[in-house]
Amino acid sequence: MLQVGLSLPRSPGGADGGFPMDEGDNTGTREGEGLCPTEMFGSSPVTVVITSEADTWDIDISSCLGCGQFVDWDRMQDPEQQTHIPRDILSKPPKELKKLAREGYWAVSRALRAQVYHQLIQQVSCRLVTPDALVYRDVASQLFGKTSVTAYPLPEFLEDCSMPTYCLNPEGVTALKKILICVGNLFPDITYSPVLPSLVALLLHYSEDEAQCFENISRLIASNAPHTSYIDQSFLAHQASCMTFGDLANKHCPAAHKLIASTSENVFEVYSEWLSWLFHDLPFNYAIRVFDVYLLEGQKVLYRIALALLKQYRLSVTSAELEGTDIKADLQAFVQNIAEHVTVDKLLERAFGIRLFSRKEIWLLQMANRKALMERGITMVQSRQSFHLAIDMQNFSSSIVMAQEMRIIWSWIPERFSLSPPLLLFSTSEDGCSLQRFYTRCEGYEPTVLLIKTTEAEVCGAFLSSDWSERKKSGATSGFFGTGECFVFTVRPEMERYEWVFIKKPELAKAVPRSRQRSPSPSPASLLSSSPDSCSTSSNHLTVPTPQRKGHLSPFLAIRHFLLPSKTASMFMCGSREGIIIGGGGGQALSLDANLLWGHTEHCETFDNPPLCQENFKVQLLEVWGFQNV
Repeated sequence: MLQVGLSLPRSPGGADGGFPMDEGDNTGTREGEGLCPTEMFGSSPVTVVITSEADTWDIDISSCLGCGQFVDWDRMQDPEQQTHIPRDILSKPPKELKKLAREGYWAVSRALRAQVYHQLIQQVSCRLVTPDALVYRDVASQLFGKTSVTAYPLPEFLEDCSMPTYCLNPEGVTALKKILICVGNLFPDITYSPVLPSLVALLLHYSEDEAQCFENISRLIASNAPHTSYIDQSFLAHQASCMTFGDLANKHCPAAHKLIASTSENVFEVYSEWLSWLFHDLPFNYAIRVFDVYLLEGQKVLYRIALALLKQYRLSVTSAELEGTDIKADLQAFVQNIAEHVTVDKLLERAFGIRLFSRKEIWLLQMANRKALMERGITMVQSRQSFHLAIDMQNFSSSIVMAQEMRIIWSWIPERFSLSPPLLLFSTSEDGCSLQRFYTRCEGYEPTVLLIKTTEAEVCGAFLSSDWSERKKSGATSGFFGTGECFVFTVRPEMERYEWVFIKKPELAKAVPRSRQRSPSPSPASLLSSSPDSCSTSSNHLTVPTPQRKGHLSPFLAIRHFLLPSKTASMFMCGSREGIIIGGGGGQALSLDANLLWGHTEHCETFDNPPLCQENFKVQLLEVWGFQNV
């Protein structure tokens, strides 16, 4: 009988049968631990020797599915035991299965994990025409069976992508490459997917044969469940996911984000590695537990775990330690050595303690990021360095903040807007203290950044998500508008940001059922006054924006998406002829009179902020910044 195999180069200086490994592959593996290193192979042409499959996939039927024929057991840590599998385990309701997966129940048995994986993936909703095991056998036979030796390059969508093999043996690496080549042939729309090789390698550990592994990865690729995705398949989708993670890190890991923003020239470049942390840098026994929950919960769970890694990293380092350090490489080394810092159970426990918004809300954010990239023509593979973090440190000029301070503020704003450099729209030093001129200069720009310097040299401000022209939609009365992306901040004496209160407690803001719509309520006309001491919040009603036109994406964190316990906690921005207010409910985070001369600040329910400066202040300078090309 003939066998299927790949002619692979031997690693320089390695043992017989070894495979080429990138430098640093053993990083994070201490002697005696037995952690599976993450080997890599390049995108060079693959030589495939094809013969009969009869002896190639010899499976012991008496054992179990995924018996590990593709695994190098000498390099695996603590192989799963073969234990009794309860017959009803796969019939449990989804909520109970999620609980079992989070607690590591699949890890007790290789057979259990293999059966659960296959059944879960078979239940994934996917496109009507999705290649299965039979198609794979046919295509593989055509691609690799015509001659005894044929050279095939890996698909173009894997160009420059590193590929962990997770302790696969030579037969496993062969299978991995064959499956990826067939995916490239049967899914021509895939143009960029750096995570795909890792997922195939993990599935091979628990697959009956190549064909079953291919069928399962095909279903994940072809998933069409609403607001759910498993595998990004283009550079545009991948970049949007990285931007979305950056937005979530900005909101849910403020300490880590502040540290990274203050030590890294390009914050996004650090966050763009988030998927690699999970399915490249984590040791196998961590990565497979991530995969357990990923199959049940989709991409949202990956965001959670990456955020937990970021939080854990922040606990392990100080600003002084990072000075002059390549933080991107330092984070990678930290993840590779994660076992020295936290167990996999504790990591997952912390991940699920992070309260994210709904899957739909995250999907809306991802779609907004995709739209921003498309509008800038960023759809093909290119260096992010050329279009991100658009603060020109040499040429930026403001009468209120320094370039380094503006870079920190820019790192706080949503990723899709930080693609654009700042544009000065209004300045009291150039345009005078006129509220009408303020509106005229700012209308048509969305979002904007408001900066205020007081006569006491204190500096504070706000990021405002909506166009000031929205105030006109309320008619003759003054009404609040904006979204949950608004926030207020201080710059001097200390830099601090205060976001929408439901960012930290999203469980309090339940999603609105589709069948239910909120009716508009009257908004206050008495909230604004030319006197800073007479600002009132006695009437806490909210004007709800009109629904989006059909075919237009609803804004991320729009208040109509949520059933809020109190309308007073969602009063973002308000403007009239008498002045402007930012933040309401029990007080106002910022209010300015019609002359843009006197202001007032206090705690408010919307942002749960302390006073941003002296409570009653006089404005020395005021600037409004917009975003070029937005």
